[in-house]
Amino acid sequence: MFLPLHDGVPLKHMKTPLATRFLMGLCIVAYFVTFHAPPGPDAMVAGLGFIPSVLFGTEVLPEGYPFVPVELTLATNIFLHGSLFHLIGNMLFLWVFGDNVEDAMGHLRFVAFFLLCGTAASLAHAYITPEPHRPLIGASGGVSGVVAAYLILYPRVKIWGLFLKGIPLHLPAYWTIGFWFALQFASAFLGGDDSVGWFAHLGGFLVGAILIPLMRRRYDPVLARVQAQELQAPR
Repeated sequence: MFLPLHDGVPLKHMKTPLATRFLMGLCIVAYFVTFHAPPGPDAMVAGLGFIPSVLFGTEVLPEGYPFVPVELTLATNIFLHGSLFHLIGNMLFLWVFGDNVEDAMGHLRFVAFFLLCGTAASLAHAYITPEPHRPLIGASGGVSGVVAAYLILYPRVKIWGLFLKGIPLHLPAYWTIGFWFALQFASAFLGGDDSVGWFAHLGGFLVGAILIPLMRRRYDPVLARVQAQELQAPR
């Protein structure tokens, strides 16, 4: 329904968004390991995916699973994706929005921010899903937090994106991200595809909005300039 393509906001504090590229690289490597190397997709999902019923102790996996302590699967599931389209969609969002959010908080804080949003998204899914036995995988929760942070930092920046059936539009972030958020909200509460963790998306978005004022740089000249332009813009 919506894929971001480009925003054009320059980086001011860094030359290269190293953390964004690092996280994207982990997701891409994990995808190819999942589908093109042993032990295979099912084992990878059981070993590193997040299964709420296993966390809550109502179900037990076979010996050797998960590959890490069950609490860590709240985060390890973020780097797994179930299809190439799933991976490409999340990486596009992270590519377009991640660099500027990273620029506003720094490399290490951005990684921490992404992991906190993704972990919170996993917990939101765990407490709301009607099917706690189904694994949750994907970076969507962490990406949703990044999208929320971008919206707060740069609400009026215009973004090129593909809408609905591939219609290219150039719209302000508050319209673009507002449209995306409305889809997530409607799908969560009005019955979207039940294979998607819609409440994980909403949970990640909410935590991202809460954390960005606390984790961004004390003074961000890009944000200050955008805010000044907003104040000067004709109403």
